Amino acid sequence: MLIFIKKIKKRRNFELIMKKRNLKGSVVLNPVPAVLVTCKNLEGKDNVFTVAWVGTICSRPPMLSISIRPERLSYEYIKETMEFTINLPSKKQTKVVDFCGVRSGRQIDKIKECAFTLHDGEKVKSSYIEECPINIECKVKDIIKLGSHDMFIAEVLTSHINEDLFDEKDKIHFEKADLISYSHGEYFALSKDAIGKFGYSVAKKRKKIKSKK
Repeated sequence: MLIFIKKIKKRRNFELIMKKRNLKGSVVLNPVPAVLVTCKNLEGKDNVFTVAWVGTICSRPPMLSISIRPERLSYEYIKETMEFTINLPSKKQTKVVDFCGVRSGRQIDKIKECAFTLHDGEKVKSSYIEECPINIECKVKDIIKLGSHDMFIAEVLTSHINEDLFDEKDKIHFEKADLISYSHGEYFALSKDAIGKFGYSVAKKRKKIKSKK
């Protein structure tokens, strides 16, 4: 329901202000990445599962986190070895991403079912999926018990990125990877068109200030 129209900072554009509803006890952060996590137990058996509760938590050292339910098989594997690899899937892999999230490695070999090609990790024992355009090898530094999920805080040891995602200046173009996101039970493709870049909101102002000097 519309309440009123608010003028923004004396500009001629207007913003429609909507009435809000309270939603208690639910995480509404979205979108979030939908990733495939590979891991290996102490006996050398590989497994893969889908994680959406994942995110960057530090730049230096590079660290990220994934949150896992204790009843998951991969929870046991990762807790044993304190290592895992995050594989960023492309849009064409959405079906296997969903499959790896709803099937358990206790009943089937998901890697075989999905016909994944595994490559030995460079810094960790867990393998990475060659079909995924981006792979991130991680070493667990801490495990925090939260509730339904435990958070695994890990340091990024190295990453593998498809060569065709780099341009002639070695800039990575993630939009070419056709990555996907997850939002409350649904998968979405990411747009290939950038809507801005870091610092663009003040770029012109800085340029004007510099020219005056």
